[in-house]
Amino acid sequence: MLGWFGLDDAQAGEADRILARLVSQLGDEGFHLAGAVQVNTDLGADCACDMDMLVIGEEATPIRISQSLGSGSSGCRLDPGALEMAAARVGNRLSGAEILILPKFGRQEAAGRGFRTLIAHAVAEGVPVLLHVPVEQREAFAAFADGIGQRLAPEMLAGWCRQLGRAA
Repeated sequence: MLGWFGLDDAQAGEADRILARLVSQLGDEGFHLAGAVQVNTDLGADCACDMDMLVIGEEATPIRISQSLGSGSSGCRLDPGALEMAAARVGNRLSGAEILILPKFGRQEAAGRGFRTLIAHAVAEGVPVLLHVPVEQREAFAAFADGIGQRLAPEMLAGWCRQLGRAA
C-alpha cells in the first residue's frame, strides 16, 4: 500500500513536522519503522536553509543533504549524493519494518533517483509506504504510483499506519 498526503506550497515545512510527530508517536507505540524525516534549519542571509535527513533509528547521525553554494546563490541546494546515501541507509533498515515513512516524493524521485527504488521495493514486499507529495510532483507521482497510491488527509495518517502497519 502506498499512502500519501499533500499540502499546499505555503505549508511545505509543515509536512516535515507532521511526519516527525508521526514517527515519534508510532515509535512510542512500539511500531517497527523504517524511513527518514527531513529537518530544515533556516540560516538567514547567506543561505535559505540547511537540510538534514534523519534516518529512523540513526537520528544521532544526521545526513546533511544540502550543500552551500556560497553567498551569491539564491539558497541551499540539494546534494544528490547525500540523498542517495540516506536512501541506502534507510534501505539497510527496511527488513522487518511494519511501515516505511519517507519525507516526500520530490524532484529526485520524479527523475528516478532518491528514494524511488526503495519505495518500489517496499511496495513490492508488502511494506506500507507513507510520504508527502508536493504539488509540483503530483503528476510524476501519479505516473509512478500507477493507481495504487491512496491520498490521505493529514489527520488520517496515524490511523492509516496503525491499520496497515500491524497487518503487514
